[in-house]
Amino acid sequence: MSSPDISTATTTRLLQRQIMPLDRDFDVLALYLDPEEARLDADKYEVGGNQAAKDLNNAALRQSTSTGRTMHPDQIESRTAFRVRSGERVSFGSYFNAFPASYWRRWTIVDEVSLTVRLVGRGATVLVYKSTANGRSQRIDAATTESAEGGSFTFDLTLKPFVDGGWYWYDVVASDEDVVVESAEWTAQVPADRAAHGTADIAITTMNRPDFCAKLLGQLGDAEELQPYLDTVFVMEQGTDKVVDSEHYAKAAGALGDTLRIVEQGNLGGSGGYARGQLESVRKGTATYALMMDDDVVCETEGIIRQVTFGDLARRPTIVGGHMFSLFSRSSLHSFGEIIQPWRFWWQTPTDGYKDWDLAARNIRSARWLHKRVDVDFNGWFSCLIPRVVLEEVGLSLPLFLKWDDSEFGLRAKAAGFPTVTFPGAAVWHVPWVDKNDALDWQAYFHVRNRFVAALLHSTYPRGGRLIRENLNHSIAHLVSMQYSTVAIRHLALEDVLAGPDGLHAMLPTRLAEINAFRKEYLDAQLHEDLDDFPPVRRDKLPRKGRDISEVPSRLSRLITAGLAPVRHLKPARALSRSHPEVEVRAMDAKWYRLAAFDSAIVSMNDGTSAALYRRDPEQYRDQLKHTLEIHERLRREWPRLAREYREKLGEVTSPEAWDRTFAPWTGEEQTEAR
Repeated sequence: MSSPDISTATTTRLLQRQIMPLDRDFDVLALYLDPEEARLDADKYEVGGNQAAKDLNNAALRQSTSTGRTMHPDQIESRTAFRVRSGERVSFGSYFNAFPASYWRRWTIVDEVSLTVRLVGRGATVLVYKSTANGRSQRIDAATTESAEGGSFTFDLTLKPFVDGGWYWYDVVASDEDVVVESAEWTAQVPADRAAHGTADIAITTMNRPDFCAKLLGQLGDAEELQPYLDTVFVMEQGTDKVVDSEHYAKAAGALGDTLRIVEQGNLGGSGGYARGQLESVRKGTATYALMMDDDVVCETEGIIRQVTFGDLARRPTIVGGHMFSLFSRSSLHSFGEIIQPWRFWWQTPTDGYKDWDLAARNIRSARWLHKRVDVDFNGWFSCLIPRVVLEEVGLSLPLFLKWDDSEFGLRAKAAGFPTVTFPGAAVWHVPWVDKNDALDWQAYFHVRNRFVAALLHSTYPRGGRLIRENLNHSIAHLVSMQYSTVAIRHLALEDVLAGPDGLHAMLPTRLAEINAFRKEYLDAQLHEDLDDFPPVRRDKLPRKGRDISEVPSRLSRLITAGLAPVRHLKPARALSRSHPEVEVRAMDAKWYRLAAFDSAIVSMNDGTSAALYRRDPEQYRDQLKHTLEIHERLRREWPRLAREYREKLGEVTSPEAWDRTFAPWTGEEQTEAR
């Protein structure tokens, strides 16, 4: 008897299994189960092009479809089993349990899947559905149990009709008795050479978040099913408050054992930490992937297995990212995928999608837009699986400290033929960025510098499209808002861009401290926790007709302010504003068109912990405005030369050898490593 041809032999591989939340967290239950009836929003082409109709539909589709119907956490029987009570109907067409068919169809070698559902209980029915890219549901098949022992049902499903989007899922209906959905598995026949799963090195960069990081390590160590997928868990320790000193560390370290490795180095930011993990992974050469993960996340560990599985079966080496949910509003999805808008060169959710989407209010089956496949340019490194061969081919992270390192890498990989997929069903919970002051504080320097560096490397438009003009407008907006420290560090950012790529590595260990010291010289950067530290509010000029500053002005009013404010700020300030702030402004109301009307103000910060005094200074305004105009004109003139220089040096700057030199102070014999 001849042996089977190795080129045609296949084996069954598990793609995805039904899961329940580990800690029975009621706030995330909607991501695993959907007890509601589907109520799909209107098709945008049926709505038509009338602006009023479009506005009405956009408002309507944000409205909650939830009736308040819920499942009780006690119905969770195990990690994979759920009890549907008599008379209930539950849909598994949810974020973690629906099958993202269109992503498997587009990016992998899989063309057919099998769904096997195991039910325990008499008279229970399982119904299988699929959706079109337009969100319409179609019933595919059904089966019913005949005895109390239940039964196991397998449905063979093609991926052929999912070229533009769509999901598979199943609903379970209990009749006169409770039914336990004991398990559900999505499997596929794959070539024998794809039977074995890959492994991942996890690279976690941390700085002074010991408890958060140690708890994350505990999650990784406690997930028994995850262990075969882990090669090494690298923790790049860059802080003074060490993760090894956390009360949660010992248990996590015990669970991970030799898999865990703590690497200590100076504060080189996220890019320096991730680059170290990438370098260690590439040099070690034993893992298939390196998974970038933030230290301040809560992880659904099953998502890591799904990322590895998807990467294993991808047609070509593919970066597989996860989604981000809010740590404070746990059913709220940050974005279903992100692109770089090429004309503005700014990251954003595609225009036919929505950000900050609450799946507890409107789940997948009721949101038409969630059925389209979203193709992305990059995935944030809060959870991003990168094949080792991609790192070997395109290089490591750019030395950007933070901001734009992940998006630049995605663009670089894409140009080399390695796509990024933000994969549904793989996610972490993260502190939302809206509570940070990253457009005003020291991070503003890195936002501006790194955005320009990335644009010089990858923009397809002459002189970066709208980037220079938009950055000029933003700087003037900060000026009329009396945010002189922000404008000053934005200038430093542009000067560093103009200096070329050679200094990026050298600046990495020192630039943050230099920026912080520099900006503290400015009044608007001096924060106070107690509002009584400021003089009392007094003003000469009363608000027109007593209008409150929280009112939102019309677009015309904002345009008028944009034209007049830069001129007004050249004039002398009102005398009383020198000794007393004219107003207190909440962070949510601190828009440029508000602040531009005042000569001084107490402005609170987005994180709610402090406030600063802004005071108009016509002389400083004049000097900074002149510098702003000059430096943006210089960027416009020198863009072609700079773009050539950055692109020519990219391979050198991101090479392991360049990073070796940067890491040299911490990689000698004096380096301390803890296990």
